[in-house]
Amino acid sequence: MTAAEQQIPGDSTMTDTAQGRSAVDQAKVEEIISRMDRAHETPMFHRIVALVAAGMLMDSIDVYIGSAVASSALSTHWSTVAQNSTFMSAGFLGLLVGSLLAGFVGDLKGRRVAYQINLLLFGGFTFLGAFAPNMAILSLCRLGAGLGLGAEIVTGFAMVNEFAPMNRRGHWCAIVSLVANCGVPIAMLLCAFIIPRWSWRPLFVGIGVVAAVIWWLRRDIPESPRWLAVHGRYDEADAIVKQLEANGSEPEAAAAKTNTDSTRNAGGRSLGICLLVAIVAVSATNVCSYAFTSWVPTILVKRGINLSSSLTTSTLMMLGAPVGCLIGSLLIDRIGRKRTIVPAFLFTGVFGMLYAFQSSTTGAIIVGFLLMMCLYVLMASVVAVYAPELFATKVRFRCVGVANAIAKLLNVLMPMVVGWMLVTLGATSIFVSISVIAIASMLIVGFFGVETAQKSVG
Repeated sequence: MTAAEQQIPGDSTMTDTAQGRSAVDQAKVEEIISRMDRAHETPMFHRIVALVAAGMLMDSIDVYIGSAVASSALSTHWSTVAQNSTFMSAGFLGLLVGSLLAGFVGDLKGRRVAYQINLLLFGGFTFLGAFAPNMAILSLCRLGAGLGLGAEIVTGFAMVNEFAPMNRRGHWCAIVSLVANCGVPIAMLLCAFIIPRWSWRPLFVGIGVVAAVIWWLRRDIPESPRWLAVHGRYDEADAIVKQLEANGSEPEAAAAKTNTDSTRNAGGRSLGICLLVAIVAVSATNVCSYAFTSWVPTILVKRGINLSSSLTTSTLMMLGAPVGCLIGSLLIDRIGRKRTIVPAFLFTGVFGMLYAFQSSTTGAIIVGFLLMMCLYVLMASVVAVYAPELFATKVRFRCVGVANAIAKLLNVLMPMVVGWMLVTLGATSIFVSISVIAIASMLIVGFFGVETAQKSVG
């Protein structure tokens, strides 16, 4: 008797029933996703964006005060150079591990769970760090805070990505990036005002308290309906979507006819291709930004341009960051993701090379401003918008976490690499490397990346 003949009676019916149930479940998921894509912005959505932006701003401030705290501790002989290195490394390690953990927690346990844990971690450990009796304890607190800081980067943008209407998704994610990147000048001002007067400890207390307030305000933030639907919790997803539809939605006929299968990545591309594009784009954006902001001023000072002594010069260059984020927020939905990202990488390469040959302060300010602007167009478009859109709902947080973790690892390795290049190959090699990385990333995104503008993220 053949295997087919041995089939238990009713097996065919059971299979058909299971297939029918699967089809019904998929239809429910697609309905939730379609309604989310077409919903107009509501007060609930604006509240989610505001709370995400507030958390990202505190995250950004916390990241950038690390070096100022280390410098202050060293100048008062509370720490040594070796202890400061441990302190900074602990923060970077936390960022790396936090990026990975947030991805797994967000995909397996829910966006809301990951989102609340990360704020509690970085706010709580930063607050505890204010009372550290020595540098060893402070480094442990920095490691704990880093876990939350790395997680906030992964969860914040992806949360807005999943709640925003399809035709305005890029705009809102880029706006959050604009707010977050205002943390750089704010951190500089806070450090300049507070540390000389009262040391760094009140700064840590303030960040911890504000983070606790934001955490309390976020206590009832809803779970992502996309995640709920994918995990079979349709009634909960439907209840949240109805609140998001309070201001109405685009008619079905006007909605883009795209594949809303939550198990497929953007454009139906393989996970490997999407992960490659995300890792390259996110890593290149972070590495180029880090190399410029951390090393280029020092290199040019050695060439006779005294940038470090002029706060006005540094501030003028840094103004390129919010301008770049603003440009990114205006372009990302209007002309598309790739048409924003590819030229931004190209101009990053061009201005990176031009910066190497500046011999005057005025030239350095102008080209530096333009380079910062391009880098932060990339921050607002790649990190905030494009990377999360490349992946299906089931794996989105994990894949974005992996891309950000690799970028953080490269940032940890950058000081050693750059130091070796300066000694062995000379200063020009740094600028050439920035340009090569930017152009290579432009080609990879251009050829392998899929356009995600005005398309459902599943």
